[in-house]
Amino acid sequence: MSCSPARVGDDARTAATAERPSSPVTVTVIEMERFALNDGPGIRTVIFFKGCPLRCRWCSNPESQRAALELFYRPRRCLACARCVEACDEKALRMERALVIERERCTACGACIQACNTAALSLSGSVLTVAEIMSEVLRDESFYRNSGGGVTFSGGEPTAQPEGLRALAESCRDAGLHTCLETCGFFAWETVRETLPALDLILFDLKHLDDPRHEDLTGRGNALVLENLRRLLGAGKHLVARFAMIPGINDDARNLQRTADFLNECSPGMRIDILPYHRLGGSKYASLGREYSLDSLAPPSAQRAEEVRDFFHERGLAARIEI
Repeated sequence: MSCSPARVGDDARTAATAERPSSPVTVTVIEMERFALNDGPGIRTVIFFKGCPLRCRWCSNPESQRAALELFYRPRRCLACARCVEACDEKALRMERALVIERERCTACGACIQACNTAALSLSGSVLTVAEIMSEVLRDESFYRNSGGGVTFSGGEPTAQPEGLRALAESCRDAGLHTCLETCGFFAWETVRETLPALDLILFDLKHLDDPRHEDLTGRGNALVLENLRRLLGAGKHLVARFAMIPGINDDARNLQRTADFLNECSPGMRIDILPYHRLGGSKYASLGREYSLDSLAPPSAQRAEEVRDFFHERGLAARIEI
């Protein structure tokens, strides 16, 4: 497999159409996780951006996929009192044996949430200014400095909000904080090029090396993804590849070999982190009115994860298992 540039035309144009926040710059986030230890070095705050161009079948954060705010419903907390139905001016809710949400009518106004006494309803996502986010981030500044940590931009896909990502990354750089971007790699290069100087580390996901299979699993081909990995390395960025290991889907010998060959051709001996599949996000799909297609898939055994790690080790890559 060659590491020469690929033709990515249509995918690049698709990624370039991501919505951009208005001025003053805002970011739509799911949450901000403090004292995180697995998303870059040291103690970190992870900012989860909302919106992603991919639809990975195994996604553990389905609430991060769509850019708009969404109604999140926890039926176990619901008393079927119908107060939310009465509060909804859009007539998006009705009570049958359980609450039914017509999501195409819902405007995420929050009226039903205010009417609910049991927190069965909530909004997935908040629109915050960069200043509001930085105020939260800087609360833990001493922990970052003492541990070699910093701030990680995750998602969703942070590059889907390029202006917000740039503003946040530059604000963190100006504050002397280490920055890390977690990315699926599906973005138009021109939307992130000016952000690169403010990024210290990039954690780059590789889903599958076969283009049709990648499209089948995520909704998009991989040409743009692979080209962006090449470009980032060519720009001298510190990059760690990440491999979400999904049993029976991308852990076959052929795909593992192609992944190893591609990375070694781009940067011999580079680091790859193996992220074994888990089902922790499966219950979220029902709360969003969606089906989880991998509901019956079991996580890989520790032995299998070690076999994949050893496979990459034997091919010269600095592989490790990320738990």
